[in-house]
Order: sequence, then structure tokens, then C-alpha cells
Amino acid sequence: MSEDVLLEVRGLQTGYGDLKVVRDVSLTVRRGEITVLLGRNGAGKTTTLRAITGLNRTTGGDVVYRGAALTDAPPHRRVAEGMSYVQEGKRVFHELTIEQNLLLGGYSTKKSKRALADPVQEIYELFPILGEKRALPAASMSGGQQQMLAIGQALMAKPQLLILDEPSQGLAPVIVKEVMERVHALRDTGIGILLVEQAVQDSVAIADQVTVIEMGRTVLSGLASTITVDDLQAAYFGSAA
Repeated sequence: MSEDVLLEVRGLQTGYGDLKVVRDVSLTVRRGEITVLLGRNGAGKTTTLRAITGLNRTTGGDVVYRGAALTDAPPHRRVAEGMSYVQEGKRVFHELTIEQNLLLGGYSTKKSKRALADPVQEIYELFPILGEKRALPAASMSGGQQQMLAIGQALMAKPQLLILDEPSQGLAPVIVKEVMERVHALRDTGIGILLVEQAVQDSVAIADQVTVIEMGRTVLSGLASTITVDDLQAAYFGSAA
């Protein structure tokens, strides 16, 4: 596996109990790049992410991260190895302040509050609105701001791989563009990003690699710069791409 390949998923199979949702998904995430995982509702995108992060048991295929197989590794080991997962739904602690939320995001690093001061400041530089409202409870923020906070929490662990599940969900179009701009800026820090999205146009615009799945199988995969609108339509609506 090339040194720039951070995550390689090969022939992944997973589901819930006896229900197999993902039957054959393969994708690659490289350092300093964004891979966008697309597909219609129910295609298996979130289930794929849950298997990659160890929340769902893998029943077939391989998850290779930084050159090592993590197929059967528990979630906490994957976090320790540098994976951060932002689940859909803006999952933050609403009663706590913005800064308290960020400090909790750095808990896994086992650093003191003083040692986390610099990482917190880096998040404020990336998302200035969080710095402006640092003393306010998370519940006081808009949906887009809470999504930025959720991403900031994940970044506090200093991940090498950031996994985002539909960060634009429920957001106004203008806020979607702002969130995508921030995700694109993260790419320049050198981390790898795996992004699941329903906002196809906005996500492909910032992507390096695109993978489309349908009914739990990869139906299209390649460089974002070479994938056309016709390719995406064919993948989404049932033609072999």
C-alpha cells in the first residue's frame, strides 16, 4: 500500500445482526485528501462508516489503516490510532459551554486543561464563531454552529483521519457552503477526510476522490476531477457506471 494511503477498505461486508446492509464496499482515503462517499438514502453509507470505526462488526472484507489491518479492532483502539468520527445529528453537549465541549473532545489525549489550551485556540482560529461564543452553552448556537463545534471536538484528539457523516444535514444552503469551506480548509492540514454527504454538488466540489454506493455495493469510484454528472446519474439511478 502506498505511503500516502491512510485508509483502504476492501470488499467490506457488515450489517445489523442477520441483516446484511453492506455487501461489497471498497474505498481509499489518502493523507491530505478528501474522499466523498455518496449514495441514496438507505444505500449503506452510515453503516459503512460504523464498520470502519468499529461500531459495527465486520463480517467480510478488510479495513486497513496506516498499513495495519484493523478489521477486528475495538472502537477505542481506532481512536487511539488517530481516527475521529463525527456522527450525524450535531452531537454536542448542549448544557456545557463551547469551550467545555472542546476540552471534552481532547479527553482521549490524556492532556491537562493547560496543555489543551493551544489545541483549543487552533479550533477557534479554524471556526472563529466558536471563539466568540466560547463561554455560552452549546444549546444557544445555531445548527450550523453546533456542527462546527462537533467537528472541533473531533479535531481536539489530533486525528490523522477525520470521518464526517452528513455534516450538512438540516442546514440552510448558505451554511452548507460555509461548512464545506471549513472541511476543505482542513484538507490543507494534511489529515485525510472521509465525508458522507447528501449535498452532492457541494461535496464533489471539494473532493479529491469520489465513491458512490448503491444497495451496499460500490458502483462508482475514481478521481473527482474525472467523474462527470452523467457518471453520477448513472450510479445513482441504476445503470452500471
